[in-house]
Amino acid sequence: MSFDKTFRALSDRTRRDILRLLRSGDLSAGEIAQHFVMTKPSISHHLNTLKEAGLVTDERQGQNIIYSLNTSVFEDTLAWVMTALRQEEE
Repeated sequence: MSFDKTFRALSDRTRRDILRLLRSGDLSAGEIAQHFVMTKPSISHHLNTLKEAGLVTDERQGQNIIYSLNTSVFEDTLAWVMTALRQEEE
């Protein structure tokens, strides 16, 4: 896992909003796109960035690609942040 990719992915509000949507459950790219006023290629770019960072996984189901949160990356990132904060206090 690359923390650089993770933090770059999290730096964008649209991508954070997509992650919030996925907290409620898995969604197709089309279902995600319905929540935004932007082109489907733009949504696809954001989803690919999240996927490259390991924050989401995707699975083809028929003609749809279903996206899910990858919570283990969040846990690893949070652990890293907490360790970094503790080191600053010392």
